[in-house]
Amino acid sequence: MCTIKIKIVNKSNNPLPQYSTAQAAGMDIRANNPEPITLAPLERKLVPTGLFIELPVGYEAQIRPRSGLAIKNGITVLNTPGTIDSDYRGEINVILVNLSNEPFTINSGDRICQMVIAKHEQADFIEVNSLENTERGAGGFGHTGVK
Repeated sequence: MCTIKIKIVNKSNNPLPQYSTAQAAGMDIRANNPEPITLAPLERKLVPTGLFIELPVGYEAQIRPRSGLAIKNGITVLNTPGTIDSDYRGEINVILVNLSNEPFTINSGDRICQMVIAKHEQADFIEVNSLENTERGAGGFGHTGVK
């Protein structure tokens, strides 16, 4: 398995992000809030983590929901996946939303999301007057049906 080195500043009292299993793609990120944060139904809030990272050029960190929070409590990351660019040096904050009918409280140290490190490319657009035809064409948004 290939690993990269990422510099991190941890201003929280929580452990560094870590993978729960040897083959996990995402590492758990924990809340770092001095007071509990309660999300009312359909409410969204920015949750601090106390983490600051320095990614190598050509990499991004993706912030994704935790499946357990989503299915059990209706809590998800609003702008999923959130992207942290390699030139960002501020604190990692996570936009959480409560899609359930019940209030949900986030305490400091709670695992609130996953972070996946991914390579990326930048593109140069070449303006043209037309595109090559394909069998699919412009079909989208369920054009192949459900069954």
